[in-house]
Amino acid sequence: MTKSTIFNSSTRLKANVMKRYKLVFLILLYCCSYFSHSAVILQYHHVSKNTSSGTSISPKQFAAHLQYLKDHNFNVVPLSEIMNSIKKQQPLLNKSVAITFDDGYRDIVDNAKPLLDKFNYPFTIFINPATINNNYSGFLSWQQLKLMAEEGVIIANHGLEHNSLARMPLDLNEQQWFEKQTILLAKAEQLIKDNIGQNWQYFAFPFGEFTPTAQKWLTDNDYIGFSQQSGAVGLATDLSAVPRYPVSAPYDQIPRLIDKLHSLPFTMTLSGDNAKTVFLYQQSSSITFDVIVDDFHPSQLNCYISGLGKQKVNWLNKGTFKISYSSPLPVGRVRCNCTAPSISEPGRYYWYSKPWFILEDNGDWYPL
Repeated sequence: MTKSTIFNSSTRLKANVMKRYKLVFLILLYCCSYFSHSAVILQYHHVSKNTSSGTSISPKQFAAHLQYLKDHNFNVVPLSEIMNSIKKQQPLLNKSVAITFDDGYRDIVDNAKPLLDKFNYPFTIFINPATINNNYSGFLSWQQLKLMAEEGVIIANHGLEHNSLARMPLDLNEQQWFEKQTILLAKAEQLIKDNIGQNWQYFAFPFGEFTPTAQKWLTDNDYIGFSQQSGAVGLATDLSAVPRYPVSAPYDQIPRLIDKLHSLPFTMTLSGDNAKTVFLYQQSSSITFDVIVDDFHPSQLNCYISGLGKQKVNWLNKGTFKISYSSPLPVGRVRCNCTAPSISEPGRYYWYSKPWFILEDNGDWYPL
């Protein structure tokens, strides 16, 4: 074999090796761009101009939301697809979004569904079966829900009568309360199964109110729980309180929607009193978070509490920070939203929301 032949063979070998490396790189690049470890779940109630502004979005603005999703290549998928990926710890389709509605109002079929059908977007409705059985005006009927279910709409459990799980009556202890809730949960799920033929064992907390005990109770009953605090979801999301972004007015403007759609799951853990959600007024003065994610600069973490504004973040060590509230947490539903820009994905923010339900100082609940 001549030197020229050896040289040419070596050159061809190197070229083939480089082609293979390039192919592997392109495959990895494709996989990284096509799959992700995060998704966003949007929560709506009414799609109407004639209902309470705090739980409504106009049909025009709802259409603008859907158009933005299409124009920017978001993958609107069934809620079950995201939940199954998390349960199986499998990568999520990049830019995945699920659309959900709470309560089952009639304007969903009148105003929302025609728009969703136009874009061919799947969605989920969380319902209260007793409300439907009582034929209350303004709510979907079993017949309407059945027809939508046959078209692929997910119909899931929002409690038999939309009663808060956190508001335990004084004449029952915790064990008695959750024994009662177990019966109601099963009854609601059975009514959905009997009337719709679906049995997802998904449960959206009424009013978004829950406690650590309620979370454990749901898990023990093999349900996935959905809350109303903000945040993206990922493979480490706690399936007993899956965050959803409320996007009705006044949070329905496109710039706000954009921030939420591009957010990343901010994985944190809370233990002891830090995990509690219900306090008397002035009973809690601080909270400590253990952070799992490290793809951000600690100096860029910002936390805001509703009614109190921006809070001072005190880092206790590399993975733990504490917030001492600037004033007492106000009575009512309170949120602490913490965000930090991602280092690896410029332009995207990690987002975590901690909810509290603060009672009057005499122990009375705030009005619903």
